[in-house]
Amino acid sequence: MEMKGEYVIPADRQTVWEALNDPEVLKECIPGCQSLEKVSDTEMTAVVQAKVGPVKATFKGNVTLENLNPPESYTISGEGKGGVAGFAKGGADVSLAETDGGTRLSYEVTAQIGGKLAQLGSRLVNSTAKKYAEDFFSSFSKKVGGEEPEGGSEASG
Repeated sequence: MEMKGEYVIPADRQTVWEALNDPEVLKECIPGCQSLEKVSDTEMTAVVQAKVGPVKATFKGNVTLENLNPPESYTISGEGKGGVAGFAKGGADVSLAETDGGTRLSYEVTAQIGGKLAQLGSRLVNSTAKKYAEDFFSSFSKKVGGEEPEGGSEASG
C-alpha cells in the first residue's frame, strides 16, 4: 500500500517539528493510541488499537526515526504485530516547508500488511488508512495550530 498527502498546519515549522517528535502530542493525536513511549531520541514503542472492517486488533510495535534533518525532514519506520489479525510494517518520508499560513507537511508512506488484514482487500485497507491519516492530521493540526489543516491524503494499493 502507498499513501501520500499534504497538509498546511497553522503553526511555524519549528513548532510543528517539535510536536512531531513529542510522544505526548503524538499519543493524543494517533487514533486508538493506548501508549507511546520514547525509548531514545530516535526510537519509540507504541500500543495502538485499530479496526479495519470486521478486524479489530491491538498492535504493539516499534517506531524508528532516521535521516533526521531538523526542522525539515525525517524518515519514520515501524513495525507492529496484532496477534491473529496480522502485522503491519512500513515507513514514511515526512517533510516540512514554510508557507503562507503556516507549515506545509508532506508525506509519502509505503506499508505492507499480512495475516487477516491482508485478506480484507486493498480497497477497505486503503480507505481505512486514509481515514486514520485524516483523523491524525486533523487532531494534530488542532492541537499544534488551533484549527483544522488544509489538504488531504490519497491511498493506493
